[in-house]
Amino acid sequence: MSQSQVLARKWRPKNFSSLIGQDHIIKALTNALDQKRIHHAYLFTGTRGVGKTTIARILAKAINCESGITSEPCENCPSCNEIDDGNFIDLIELDAASNTQVDNMRGLLENALYTPTSARYKVYIIDEVHMLSKSAFNAMLKTLEEPPGHVKFILATTDPQKIPVTILSRCLQFNLKQIPHVQISAHLKYILEKENITYSEKSLQLLARSAQGSMRDALSILDQAIIFSRGKLEESEVHAMLGTIDQSYLYDLLEAIIQKNGITLLSIADDIETRSISFDFVLQEIARLFHIISVAQIVPKAINENIPEYEKIILFSKKISPEEIQLYYQIVLHGRSDLGLAPDEYAGFTMTLMRILAFTPENLLSEIKSSTDVSYENSNEQNLQLEEKKTILETNLKVTSQLNTITAPRINSNNIPNLAKIDWPTLVNQLELKGMAKMLAQNCEIKNQSTNKLELCLLAEHKYLLEKEYQDKIHIALNEYFKNNVQLKFSIGKITGATPAELDNREKQTKQQKAISSIETDPVVRNLMENFDAKLINSSIKPINKGELE
Repeated sequence: MSQSQVLARKWRPKNFSSLIGQDHIIKALTNALDQKRIHHAYLFTGTRGVGKTTIARILAKAINCESGITSEPCENCPSCNEIDDGNFIDLIELDAASNTQVDNMRGLLENALYTPTSARYKVYIIDEVHMLSKSAFNAMLKTLEEPPGHVKFILATTDPQKIPVTILSRCLQFNLKQIPHVQISAHLKYILEKENITYSEKSLQLLARSAQGSMRDALSILDQAIIFSRGKLEESEVHAMLGTIDQSYLYDLLEAIIQKNGITLLSIADDIETRSISFDFVLQEIARLFHIISVAQIVPKAINENIPEYEKIILFSKKISPEEIQLYYQIVLHGRSDLGLAPDEYAGFTMTLMRILAFTPENLLSEIKSSTDVSYENSNEQNLQLEEKKTILETNLKVTSQLNTITAPRINSNNIPNLAKIDWPTLVNQLELKGMAKMLAQNCEIKNQSTNKLELCLLAEHKYLLEKEYQDKIHIALNEYFKNNVQLKFSIGKITGATPAELDNREKQTKQQKAISSIETDPVVRNLMENFDAKLINSSIKPINKGELE
């Protein structure tokens, strides 16, 4: 009975032209081979399944092909065939994860001194090279720097950060990129057509996206999908196999959000839980959908019209404003990060949906106005409540607008405040400031002052306090204190005198020192220290304010 070969091995590229998604590597290596500029050590880095070992084997073929060093191996000579079959005697593949010790490396280096048996070059491919021990790295330093002319080293790793810089500096390094899911999908389509297996476009897109940039993962998942779906790839079957969410669920969720229908949202969440789909994955897909819709709104030409969900994306991009999409995207990201802190995943997921409904940007005033047109059974009482709400909301909106715009009172020319004579430390204590605004005022000193102008200076180390919100609060407090408009300006520079914060600190230190001196001179305390070897803990001494004694 014949045994089938897995797709990842059967469709492994055998030349540079069949490689997918690594054009920058192919171009560099092809040019080097055509110009006969062969380096003695190469390092290929990148995530799993992007072609590191495959490129290493093709490179070994290119430099050992019997037709000569070429970027296009003949694939017919014994050397090419034996490398493809994995039994070429002068191609030594070593798994560093299984051979971490220095003894294995010494044996390999001793063997490297001998000339190739039949090939032009003896090629050593060391996979996952970052797993070697420090001693093993040190042992190969000299050989890697000045190897015999007949030896080529090709190193591959998923974690180049763990490789010593002394090794990195001796290698020609190439970083392999993750393969875009569009290219993965196209390659899967090509393979399925060659294998005579029916498929749907959406199922290929699901497989390509789940591979996360790894072609080997994509082919392994494709093998599994072919078995699961009995040789006929359909979207529903792939969803069931991957445990992913159907796109229709996402569109229903988004439609319910637009309609602000909480009951529908919870019903969909219950259905997702029943199907045992990961809520983390659902939030990831929702965020991805929001991203695509946002791109469609701002850069519509960037959306590929051939993707299956194109019409839906365009439809939703017109139903939701760009501001809402940005808000929803942030809420979903935060909801996903908080999922592990929730009582359970269901609670975390539904709470994220509730946040989206609660923080939907909308004109509440217009909603209240429109609500007054709706007839109710107890219309008189409810209309009165709506009018009260409308009045309160209008008042709040006016107050908020005044605070945000900081509309200062008109200047009365007969009552202009004389700021040239004020004492800033004294004035700060009289202003009704709190929190960070008070801290900003306390760390400033007057740089320039005139009749109605005031410039405050702040040290550079406190510039984090110069938020517009805190500046505005000080401005409002000064206007209210002087009953007129004050022209206020802030700057960063050197302080020549003492700020209110520094004066306050000096006063506290003086009080503390007096309290310590008072305790030290107390007869009872001195008696305890002299006769019982007691020690005075200065940090425990606190000065008593006058109000605390009453």
